[in-house]
Amino acid sequence: MNKLRSKGNKYIILTIIMALVLGVTGCTSGDKEIVAKVNGQAITKDELYDVMVEQYGAQAVEYLISEKIIKSEIEKENVKIDDAEVEAEVNKVKEYYGSEESFNQAMGEYGFNIEDIKNDIIMNMQIKKLVESKVTITDEEINNYFKENKETLNQEEQVKASHILVEKEEEAKEVEEKISAGEDFAKLAKEYSIDEGTKEQGGELGYFGKGQMVKEFEDSVFALKVGEISKPVKSKFGYHIIKLEDKKEAKEATLEGSKEEIKDILLEEKLPQVYQDWYGEKYEEYNIENYLTEKGK
Repeated sequence: MNKLRSKGNKYIILTIIMALVLGVTGCTSGDKEIVAKVNGQAITKDELYDVMVEQYGAQAVEYLISEKIIKSEIEKENVKIDDAEVEAEVNKVKEYYGSEESFNQAMGEYGFNIEDIKNDIIMNMQIKKLVESKVTITDEEINNYFKENKETLNQEEQVKASHILVEKEEEAKEVEEKISAGEDFAKLAKEYSIDEGTKEQGGELGYFGKGQMVKEFEDSVFALKVGEISKPVKSKFGYHIIKLEDKKEAKEATLEGSKEEIKDILLEEKLPQVYQDWYGEKYEEYNIENYLTEKGK
């Protein structure tokens, strides 16, 4: 996801402080809570808090201030995001990771869950709606981008396919027989496929071009007609039975046909700076009292 606001370091800093300072539990000694001991010498929550505030406090407070300003502006402008828009963006994130399993694994590693992702997406989409009207894109910019990037705008031949992956040839033949008998491909994928990333979606792989799959798979799928199902195809992963769902022929880009795509690209390029300028103006409009910063002076 292209983000106007980076959840990365700021979010992690805030999480560290909240988790370690406010959420940590330990034994108590007098009025002070102990979070660790070294050779019997106590480290108290107060000491931990002082270190965390000294190292990360200023950034965390600025993050919280920005949250208040942005949410106030969103409420003031009554910016709404449809659930369908959010789901579409979530799906794009999942596609980036290649599979549901990889997506969930990555979220676990970063300590996020699906609600974190949705909330972050909603906030970014709301910010985009707040500031995108301030972005100016000229015909000259569109023309120049097309001239400089025409090759990348060309549409390569792509196919949309589903597959059922099994370990043994005997299993592949069994699945093939069931398909020939009229059983549903997606249902069989859920039952037989060992590809954990696609089986629950009925084996769907989405669209892809040449060079993205192993050679045996690629040679077979690009030779199929739409709606056709392959014989078992052996690769280093096992045996694939492939169904071609759709095909997009290679197409040379034209300026007229590429305008909307180019506008979206240029919009994404310009938004971060436009957002920074917009936020700087809003920051000056609000009465902000940062006691942590003032205390450090």
